[in-house]
Amino acid sequence: MVADEERPETLHGLVERQARRAPQAVAVRCGGAELTYGELDARAGRLAAVLARRGLAPGGRAAVALGRGTEVYVALLAVLKAGAAFVPVEPTAPDALLRHVLSDAAPDLVLTEQRHRARLADAGGSRAVCIDQADEVDEPASPDREFEHPEVEPGDLACVFYTSGSTGLPTGALVEHRNLLAAYAGWREVYGLTAEDRILQTASLEFDVFTADWVRALCTGATLVVTPFNLTLDRTADLAALPALVTEERITVMELNVRTARRLTGLLEASGAGLPGVRLLTVGAEKWYLDEQVSLQRLLGDFTRVLNVYGLAEATVDSTYFDVRGTAVAEGAERVSLIGRPFPGTRVYVLGPDAAPVAPGRVGEIAIAGGGLTRGYLNRPADTSRRFLRADFDPDGRVLLTGDLGLLRADGVLEFVGRAATVVGPLGPDRATTVSTRVKAAARAEGALRAHPAVREAAVVEVEPAPGQRVLVGYAVPAQGTPEATDGWSLTQYLAEQLKGCSAPAAVIPVPELPRTRAGKLDRSALPLPAPPAHTGPRSAKAGGSRKGGGKAGGGIPDKDVTGCFALFITVAATLVSRATTDHFFPGSTDLSGVPSGYHFWFGLLYWGECAAFGAGLAFFFTGLPALLRQGRSLRLSLLTHLSVFWLLASWWPQDNLYRLTSATDWPRETAMIYVFNIPLMLAAVVVVVFLLRKPKPKAKK
Repeated sequence: MVADEERPETLHGLVERQARRAPQAVAVRCGGAELTYGELDARAGRLAAVLARRGLAPGGRAAVALGRGTEVYVALLAVLKAGAAFVPVEPTAPDALLRHVLSDAAPDLVLTEQRHRARLADAGGSRAVCIDQADEVDEPASPDREFEHPEVEPGDLACVFYTSGSTGLPTGALVEHRNLLAAYAGWREVYGLTAEDRILQTASLEFDVFTADWVRALCTGATLVVTPFNLTLDRTADLAALPALVTEERITVMELNVRTARRLTGLLEASGAGLPGVRLLTVGAEKWYLDEQVSLQRLLGDFTRVLNVYGLAEATVDSTYFDVRGTAVAEGAERVSLIGRPFPGTRVYVLGPDAAPVAPGRVGEIAIAGGGLTRGYLNRPADTSRRFLRADFDPDGRVLLTGDLGLLRADGVLEFVGRAATVVGPLGPDRATTVSTRVKAAARAEGALRAHPAVREAAVVEVEPAPGQRVLVGYAVPAQGTPEATDGWSLTQYLAEQLKGCSAPAAVIPVPELPRTRAGKLDRSALPLPAPPAHTGPRSAKAGGSRKGGGKAGGGIPDKDVTGCFALFITVAATLVSRATTDHFFPGSTDLSGVPSGYHFWFGLLYWGECAAFGAGLAFFFTGLPALLRQGRSLRLSLLTHLSVFWLLASWWPQDNLYRLTSATDWPRETAMIYVFNIPLMLAAVVVVVFLLRKPKPKAKK
């Protein structure tokens, strides 16, 4: 046996050390339930033995899908003690998300409760251990030998964080023990963590900040206090209960996402209450503006440090922090987001299109390096190679591309400019300069819109209402009780005036609230799409449907009425031209001299119908694709359907005229026309049927 002090440091090893140091100290509290460090460590050890007997081997993976309470921490530590890695899964997540995570992670076991067992089994978690069932977790040990905890190295996998999926389905980040240990060392130093702290846990199990909260608490010997309500996922949770809970539980450290921090600021402003005893409040997960950080700092007073933190799951949660205290806040704080300096052990760079660091003051892509950098993505080697780059300028020779843009100020503080996902398309070296310009334009416009006195919250994103047509659109949540006009037209004109000489949004759409994802971040896919007004004036900017279902809002984007007029013009013009030139291209094909006079009208009508179909086909070819794309089918199927409908309409004019001029015994020409016209018409009809029967592609929710 290796002496304990000689063992390599691991995450669960730090918790075990706290259990030996103060076994009677309270480790976790949730409502009226609590566990001491001694109880937590002992129960986790017993459960680890059960998991090992159930087939969880060192190096394996176990999904942990439990509700709020104290038992989830027993399960997490038990998995680590068994030498495996945990995959945190929210048991109440949507079915599609559960199936994706369980399929991708392929856990050896799923630790859950009986009430979630059937649902998780349906989602793919067949090998379940219900920790609330005594017959499953109180198995007798093998008579041959007791369970021996396997040796775990710092480079072994500790957990798999599934990202929030802000750019699609979530991907699993492979986090090692040394990554979490490096992150913990930075938190301990910057936050000044001690065993006397009482750290509040508000996040949901599936998000990386949940793990960050318990690591900060249990590795320090502090008390982790779990809120009985879920502020991230439960939109009905009463935020007014939070200050009372903070006071009752004597909380000293807490972290909130930006959405909750904004709600808390409004609550404290309205009530005049505070958060007595809280010495540290960190806010992250989304762009948080400097004026918002300053407002919350003033409300809480100098005793409380209010930090803006920034990071990604792929770099083990937090990479930089900004402390507003002692900072001279200049004019324009509502347009700037400062994310500060890196945590100890972390390095941050701003890279240009050539993936080399740029000079201070220049905008580039934020890259992260250091001890928190994870292995990469589970089952996605291509994504790992694309995001985790070799870098000669970094001591470790490896950096993570974040997809976020920022700039280093002259004072060394990192400023967050915006996310590349704000604009259409991925960020890549071949288009980084263009994307950077467009992200800066969106950030500049968003800051200007936030500065409007009648706007409480704002977002500016780039949308693509039609292929190749990219426009900036603003979304504004009006402030309550403001006398200024907040209709879309007025706000659009305001931005045009504020951004003279710069790119301004084509439209601003007032919305009661900005749509949010499960993680509380802006849900860009649920924002209303703009459509242009039929006239100019204050009533021309109205919010309509979302991108998922189409809608209208004013703002200078080509109107559907204009498209319809253009299609009608093409149809009429092509009909007339084709009818007038039929005898030129197909001489004699419309000759009615051999047709009895009583049938002249009907054949003449047929000839005009062929020309009209040809005109309609041309009109659909030039104007019909956007309408097909809005139906939500795949791009390939939409393009095939676009060509098929065009051929079904336009081919009748040349086909019938050629058939009328071809002898019935001219077999080579008859055969050629069958394969040029008839067979493609059949295939086109099949494509249209497939398009009609195929369900629209569902959009991934975060």
